[in-house]
Amino acid sequence: MPSMGTPTDPRGGIQPRGDEIASYDTYLEAQRAVDFLADKEFGVKAVTIVGTDLKMVERITGRRTYPSVALQGAASGAYFGLFVGLLLSLFGTGSLLTTIVPALLIGAGFGMLFAVVSYAFTGGRRDFTSSSQVVASKFAVLCLAETAHQARALLQELPPQQDPLGR
Repeated sequence: MPSMGTPTDPRGGIQPRGDEIASYDTYLEAQRAVDFLADKEFGVKAVTIVGTDLKMVERITGRRTYPSVALQGAASGAYFGLFVGLLLSLFGTGSLLTTIVPALLIGAGFGMLFAVVSYAFTGGRRDFTSSSQVVASKFAVLCLAETAHQARALLQELPPQQDPLGR
């Protein structure tokens, strides 16, 4: 079924439309293809890059222990204490140092306490830190059906990717 109009903005949550005109292993290759189409003065508003075969990847960044949790909690609490101390020093009559230092220390103490208690309640079920991201295995370049044949023909002219190592 031919599609009309322009591809949808992927940030809007609506599925992109169009025919697949090319597929690449990396986003940079797909971007290079769309850039090539733009250089050839093709109407790239009709083109969309779609990451497919999505995977969630969690990279482990470290181990959590009571000392590391306490240190992170103290740092977070100290930051909050510094903020509160600065606010109090703006509206208080005491000196900057006599207001900020106690607020910083109290914040660090409470931050450490809350972090250690929270960690204790986990029962050792997640003794590591990590960062997560969603990655695509393939990147499809879609184009509206009305101009897909023209885009495919132009991509036939795309020179092969140069190997950065000169092989």
